[in-house]
Amino acid sequence: MSDTSKDILVSFRNVQKSYDGESLIVKSLNLDIRRGEFLTLLGPSGSGKTTSLMMLAGFETPTAGEIRLGEKTLNNVPPHKRNIGMVFQNYALFPHLTVGENLAFPLKVRKLDAATVDEKVKKALAMVQLEKFANRYPAQMSGGQQQRVALARALVFEPQLVLMDEPLGALDKQLREHMQMEIKHIHEKLGVTVVYVTHDQSEALTMSDRVAVFNNGDIQQIDGPRALYEAPTSSFVANFIGENNRLSGVLQSVDGSSCQVRLTHGEVVHANKINVGDVGQPVSISIRPERIMFNADSETCANRFNGRICEFIYLGDHVRIRMEVCGEPDFIVKMPIAQLDDNLKVGDIVPIGWSVEHARALDPL
Repeated sequence: MSDTSKDILVSFRNVQKSYDGESLIVKSLNLDIRRGEFLTLLGPSGSGKTTSLMMLAGFETPTAGEIRLGEKTLNNVPPHKRNIGMVFQNYALFPHLTVGENLAFPLKVRKLDAATVDEKVKKALAMVQLEKFANRYPAQMSGGQQQRVALARALVFEPQLVLMDEPLGALDKQLREHMQMEIKHIHEKLGVTVVYVTHDQSEALTMSDRVAVFNNGDIQQIDGPRALYEAPTSSFVANFIGENNRLSGVLQSVDGSSCQVRLTHGEVVHANKINVGDVGQPVSISIRPERIMFNADSETCANRFNGRICEFIYLGDHVRIRMEVCGEPDFIVKMPIAQLDDNLKVGDIVPIGWSVEHARALDPL
């Protein structure tokens, strides 16, 4: 076995899943999950991400293909024999057991002696800062505390793999953001492999080493958070991850790694050639709102157009300016509040621009 394959903990090989024998929820999934990484499966509802996680957990059986954990094929191994930790959105704690008893349960199932169980439970409670809560029942705790208990229970038996299915979905925004960092730090400390499912793109970008973006049962792109945001390889990923301006046109010419696209109203945009067909075919251009320059700052940009200000949307530390640009009525420019010219007003026509490297020519949506 090569050194590279030793780094792979989980492999999906040509995995398919159908519930009715006709339509595939997961089409032909090939995915390697590295030891110790935090991998997030991200996508809209019905994209196949949760089904893929449930097949790995053993709660769903693949229609075709193979799932391996280390050297072992998992297809016919029942969930309780996979030695995988699970954290769900609804916590799934035993209401009639105390916190300590909830944590002890997976250890007793594995027939560990009482002293070892006690030691591991204390260690797990300390890890999630709930040492004083061992004798409380789940109903006596807040949602955030219950989710911490669920996390501790998934980690208490030291599994090599932990699966998390929308674990923070029931929490309010502030607590959710706090728990994101907490889970991330616990992962860094323990070095356990985590596979995390969410439809929340900011959560995926915040927590993950890599993100697999699902759509219609396929992985569209798998990459680190920054690469996914800055270098999407398809229009779907560009639009699903973060905020994105999209301009539609036709490929006019190609020059090495760049190209020229003629927009619907005749303007020509110079862009990075990423994922396009032949000259004459439709193209979608992706530009992130924070990459757009205003007024004098736009003078050196290869792409420079006039835009009409339609609306200011204040968001505390920054402002989103909705503009009409190149016939697109919902073109967004994102600007730090400190850089905003207070003289600008709705109806003003101002020059804006962006560089070639920040315009990505992609497949038409």
